[in-house]
Amino acid sequence: MRLLATGNINKNDPNDARSVAVAALRSAGVGEVCRDDHAAVLKVWSKRYRDLGRARTQVACRLHQVLCELIPGGVPGEITAGQAAHILGSITPEGAVEAARCQLAAELTGDLRGIDTQIRETRKKLAVAVRAAGTSLTGLFGVGPVIAAAVIGDVRRVSRFPGRNHFAAYDGTAPVEVSSGGRKVYRLSRRGNRRLNHAIHMVAVTQIRYRHSPGRAYYDKKLAEGKTGKEALRALKRQISDAIFACLQADERRAAAAAKSPGGQPGNHSASRAAGLRPAGRLFGQATPGPATHPTTPAAAFPAPLPSRASGRTGQGPGAARPRSGARRASSTRPRASR
Repeated sequence: MRLLATGNINKNDPNDARSVAVAALRSAGVGEVCRDDHAAVLKVWSKRYRDLGRARTQVACRLHQVLCELIPGGVPGEITAGQAAHILGSITPEGAVEAARCQLAAELTGDLRGIDTQIRETRKKLAVAVRAAGTSLTGLFGVGPVIAAAVIGDVRRVSRFPGRNHFAAYDGTAPVEVSSGGRKVYRLSRRGNRRLNHAIHMVAVTQIRYRHSPGRAYYDKKLAEGKTGKEALRALKRQISDAIFACLQADERRAAAAAKSPGGQPGNHSASRAAGLRPAGRLFGQATPGPATHPTTPAAAFPAPLPSRASGRTGQGPGAARPRSGARRASSTRPRASR
């Protein structure tokens, strides 16, 4: 602070921005800027689904608060629009205050019913978008259209991760070591993309809930090894992260192979059409051949360009004298006499 107060230090935003730009230009791992593809569509609808869920929770809490003032003890547990309408139908307001509260509860019930309708429509749009993407994520146990859209929307291009360990560090499933001396301890990582971590957590909880799932078998195995419930859950989340990474890699390789194959331009294959992936090179090799000589027409003879004075090609050496323009013109117009 003392250095900044003197005004003799070049610590300002333009200099910081220039330093960041120089570091980005010299970095070997700079990501390539590309146009938005189908993953952006999934991210848009996934965010819409999350926003609607938060709005529903807010309206449901307000409805709970109003019903607590109308009914002693309120409504236990989660409330639905149909349940709230049934409760309001059984209440007879005795005064102006209760009548106002009933009207407010009725309006909140209508808001809740409208949000539920929007959530169902958004879930249908997510299912259509994920089906059009042609991803294999939905083949994993516990991964539905909502989870698949959240994962693909946040990851975008899985090729930017060198390996599964980097992907686990990105989604926050890689544990953090807090060892001391000879005692090795790993704790939960709070870093990474928390939306992606929440999606993986929901998959893990779903697999643990069903006893016939492979995730539940792995969870029971970790418990038998002496792990606590939370430690086993973290280990299962790491396994799910590796499985998701493998599926995304397979999807990207499939899309790249479809784009490079004959007729694999965007629009002919379902995965490439949905993902909007464009191949790095031309679609069919070289689209238009370069200027070539027709096999039946002899090539026109073009005079060879004169070599430069510094080049060592045949014709004129570096030290040879160049003929005058008049002599060159005479030699080109009059034939030589044979001796």
